[in-house]
This record gives sequence, structure tokens and C-alpha cells, in this order.
Amino acid sequence: MSNDQTPEQQNTDQDQQMVDLAEVEDTKLEEKSKHSYSQGQLIRRRFFHHKPAIISLIMLGAVIILAFSSIGFGAVPGWWDKHYQATGSIVDGGRPMMFQDGNFLGEHPFGQENVGRDYFAMVMRGAQQSLIVAFVTAVVSSIIGIALGAIAGYFRGWTESIIMRLTDFVIVVPTLVFAAMLGHIAGGSVVMLGVLLGCATWTGMCRLVRAEVLSIREKEYVSAAVAMGASPARIITKHMIPNSIGVIIVNATFAFVTAILLETTLSYLGMGVQRPEVSLGLLIEQYQNAFSTRPWLFWFPGLFIIIIALAGNFIGDGLRDAFDPRQRRSGDSRPSIAGVLGLRGVQRAFRPKSDVGMPAAGGSGGAQLPAGQNDPHGDAKRFGRKK
Repeated sequence: MSNDQTPEQQNTDQDQQMVDLAEVEDTKLEEKSKHSYSQGQLIRRRFFHHKPAIISLIMLGAVIILAFSSIGFGAVPGWWDKHYQATGSIVDGGRPMMFQDGNFLGEHPFGQENVGRDYFAMVMRGAQQSLIVAFVTAVVSSIIGIALGAIAGYFRGWTESIIMRLTDFVIVVPTLVFAAMLGHIAGGSVVMLGVLLGCATWTGMCRLVRAEVLSIREKEYVSAAVAMGASPARIITKHMIPNSIGVIIVNATFAFVTAILLETTLSYLGMGVQRPEVSLGLLIEQYQNAFSTRPWLFWFPGLFIIIIALAGNFIGDGLRDAFDPRQRRSGDSRPSIAGVLGLRGVQRAFRPKSDVGMPAAGGSGGAQLPAGQNDPHGDAKRFGRKK
């Protein structure tokens, strides 16, 4: 600014600079508004950027579609022409016929069992039953856990004490023992088995929802709702449960995986799905003695259990990272194979000096910060301020 300008001209120039600065800020705000996202959109974007979760979602969806579309379900027919209970003559010793003679599936893609039943149809039926049990178990355990956890966290006092002592009692009893006792009551019904298993696995959801509600009940909008005369039922259903939806969805996903493994264990022990029905665990139990002579009777149901369990776990990890990015681990914060095996010291011994806090060759001699640690003076350097 020139010194020979009058005060009026100087004020005019300052006003023009302020106008220009305001226009720049408005332009920046407009650009940001074009790329702004709602909370739901941010969660979806974070989830779809989690590649293992997306791959697992596709695989789990493929397993569900294959299981329910191949042999049909209920009155809906499937595209596979063999029934899981129909017997027949054993072809080629009952060996799998996939990818033979130029056929993708063949007549019996998974082979045949002892009396000539098609093992592909049996595995698909077993996957249907296991998925139904797991889904019903996850829904029932989530409903019970959400209701009891929200009531305990909101009302506190003797209500919380009674609910949490009941939760502690159920936790103390081993889940497998409790589920086995309830499994005998199911009477062979798959849906009833899922309901009873849900009554044995609700404790985790209850404790997580209670912790969330204890935090939410101190918020200002809850106090405002109470001051306006809202009923406890409305506050719980309209404010507390919707704001705990992230924890609920993630825990329900892991409950689905737990139910799959629990049903497999119970059926393997003869306390879950009963014959003449089949499930993945029941197939493994029935043909475990044929592992050395006809291993495909053991491997195919086991493979489906592994796929469903791993896919559910990866989907749960993706949902957890999407709802709570602070728990996301990437880069150096991810556990390495050496760290898992307890060889972290060996791993550090073979890392470059610049990666373990020692000066690199040709450096200034000062110790460098370890990977992943932020420089506390980085912002000062960026904006030209002295330390």
C-alpha cells in the first residue's frame, strides 16, 4: 500500500480486500457443499471402501443365493432336480463329478453318500437350516439384549441391578451348556432352536447397549425431551436406540457368526438339528468317520461353515470401521505376521535404520520420529511459525 494515499483511499482499499476475501471464502464453501455427505452416506462410503468386507459380502450373498435357489425352499422349486432325501444307485463310487467330461457341475457335483443320496442337495439343505438358525438366533438375541440393555441404562437403580445380575448369571453358565439344555426343548424345529439359542446369547448385546445408553442419557437433547414431558418409552425408542444403531448392527453381525458356530457345535454333538433334517454340523458329525476314505463328505460342509463364518467376521469388521473410524487400523497400526507370532524383535532388527528411530545415512544426525508418530511442530513448520 502506497504511503501517499489519503485515509479515504486506504479505507476503500481495505474494504475491497475484505470483499475479495469474503468472495474467496464463499467460493470455498460452495465447493465444499458440492461434496458434503450426510452421516449415512459417510458410513456407506467407508464401508464400501473396506475391500475385505465387500468381498465377504459378495461371497456370503452368493452362498445364500446358491443354498436357497438350488433345491428350492418351501413351495418354491429350485433349479437342481435332485431331492436331498432321494436315494439312488451310487455312480463312480460316490466321488464328486465337478469339472469332469467338460461339465461344470455334472450329475453329482459333490458326490454321493452311503445310500446314493446326492450330497450337493444335502449340503444345500444343511446350509439352509444353519443359516435360518443363525438368522433367527441373531434377531432374537438382539431384540432381548437391546430391550434389557436400554431399560437398565435408562432407569438405573434397582432395575439396573436386577437386569445386570441376571446378565451375570447367564454369562457365568457356559454358553454351550446353556444352549444344549435349551436345544432339547426345541423338539426338532429349526425356528424354535434359533429362538432358544437367542435366549442364551443376548448378554453381549445387553451390556453394549447399556453402556451406550448410559452415555446418551446425559446428553442435552435427552434432558430437553424429559423437560418437555416425553415418556421413557418414547425417549428410549426415538432417541437412545437410534443413536446406538452402530453398536447394534455390528454386534448383531458378530452374533450371526457366533450362532452359526454354536449351531454347528450343537448339531455335531447331537443336540441341535435332528434327523431326518440335516445341517452343516450334522453332516460333519454323520460322516466324520469317512474322512480317511471319502474326505469330500467331510470337507464340503466344513468349507461352507468356514466361508460363512469368515465372511460374517469381515463384514462385521467393515461395519465397525464404518460406524466408528477411530477404531480403524491401517498401515503400521495393523498387526504384522511377525508381531502375531511374537517375532517383533526379529522384525525390528532387519528394518532399515531410518524406520527404527536412528538417523539415516547422509542425514543431519538427529533422531527421526518412528513411523506413524506425528511431529508436534509440523503445523508450525507448515505455516512458517518458529518453534
